[in-house]
Amino acid sequence: MRILIYMWEGVRIAFDALKAYKMRSILTTLGIIIGVTTVITIVALIQGLNQAFSREISAIGTDTLYIQKFPWIMNDNDWFKYRNRKNITLEESERVRQLSTLSLAVAPSIATRRTAKFQDKSVESVIIFGTNADYMITSNAVPEYGRFMSENDVHENRPVCVIGWEVAQKLFDQADPLGKRINIGGRKFRVIGVLEKKGSMFGFNQDIIGIIPIGAFQSAFGAQRRSVEVEVKIKSPELIEEAEYELTGIMRRIRKLTPEKENDFAINKQSMLLDTYNKLTSTLWAVAIGVGAISLLVGGIGIMNIMLVSVTERTHEIGIRMAIGARGRDILVQFLIEAVVLSLSGGLIGVLVGFLATWVVNLATEWVTVISPTNVLLSFGFAGAVGIFFGYYPARKAAALNPIEALRYE
Repeated sequence: MRILIYMWEGVRIAFDALKAYKMRSILTTLGIIIGVTTVITIVALIQGLNQAFSREISAIGTDTLYIQKFPWIMNDNDWFKYRNRKNITLEESERVRQLSTLSLAVAPSIATRRTAKFQDKSVESVIIFGTNADYMITSNAVPEYGRFMSENDVHENRPVCVIGWEVAQKLFDQADPLGKRINIGGRKFRVIGVLEKKGSMFGFNQDIIGIIPIGAFQSAFGAQRRSVEVEVKIKSPELIEEAEYELTGIMRRIRKLTPEKENDFAINKQSMLLDTYNKLTSTLWAVAIGVGAISLLVGGIGIMNIMLVSVTERTHEIGIRMAIGARGRDILVQFLIEAVVLSLSGGLIGVLVGFLATWVVNLATEWVTVISPTNVLLSFGFAGAVGIFFGYYPARKAAALNPIEALRYE
C-alpha cells in the first residue's frame, strides 16, 4: 500500500512538473517521440507489406516449380549471359512430362499480348497464353462457369479459349459469353469458359488474360523465337526439394549437358521470392531499429539531463522530505517514477503521431498499413525502459543527498 502511495505521489508530481514546464518537457521527450513514431510507422508499413506479399505469393504455390530460360532473381550484368541460353522447347517440356516421377501435372506455356474484340467492343493488351489442359492444375486456372480446355481441344488444336473475368465483363457485360466467337489478334476463337476473378499479382492483372491450346497459339502467332515456360505441379509440397533435383537432372539429360557444364536453364520456385523479400524487409527492420534506437538514446540523454536539473532545483525540497522521515529509497523511487512518466508521455505522443502518419499513408497511397497492439505495447515498454535506465542516475544522486546540506541549499 505504501508503495502505491509513493507511486501515485510520484506520478502526481511528475505531471505537475510536465504542466509547469510544457515546452521544456516536449523538447526533452522529442527524441522519444521521434523514436516511437519511426518504429510504429515503419513496422506498420512492413506488416502491411507482409500481408500484401503473402496474398500475392500464395498464388504461386509452394508445390509448383517453373522451368524457364531466365531465373527470377538476377543481377543486371547477368541478363546478357542468360539471354544467350537456348530456348526451352515444347518437345523438351513433353520429355519432362514423360520422365518426371514426382510431378502431378506439367504445363508448357507461351505468352503474347493481343487485342481481344467482340462486335464493337475490344480489350487491349490481353495476355494470351498458349498451353495444355494441365495448366488448370499448375496455375489454379479454375473456370467460374463454362469449362477449361480438354486434352482433345489441345491435341486437335481447336480454336477455343478460356478468358479472364475482366475480359468477359468488358466484352460481354451482362451477356453470356459461352459459345461466342471473339477475335484475338485477327483470329477467331470460341469462348468455352470464364475464369474466377483473381485480381492483381505483382502488378500483373490476372483477370485480363486468355488461354488457348498451345498448337493453336503457334499457328496463330508463331513460336519460333519464343522460349517455353514449363510449370510443374509437384505431388506434395514436402517433395519440392527432391523434385527440383529430379527436374534438374532431367533437363541436363535432355540437353546433353556434360558434368563440367553449368545449367543453361533455371528452375524457379516460391522460396526464391521469399528469400529476396526477406532480405529487403530485413533492411527496413534495420532502418527502423537504428533510427528508433538513436532517437531513444537521444531522448534518454535528454531525460537524464532534465532530471539532473530537476534534482538541483529541488534539492531543498528533497532535504525537507528527508527531514520528515523520507528514506533514500523513497526519494529514488519518486524520481524514477518522474523519469518514467516523462518517457511514457513521449511514448504516448509518439504512438499518436505514428497512428496519424500511417493514416496519412493509407489516404495518400494504396499501401495498406497494419498497426498491431503488440507493437504499441512494445513501444511503450521501450519508452518505459529508457526512462528507468536514464533516470536511475539522477534518482540515485537525489537519494544520496545529505539531508542537512540539502536543507541549506537555496
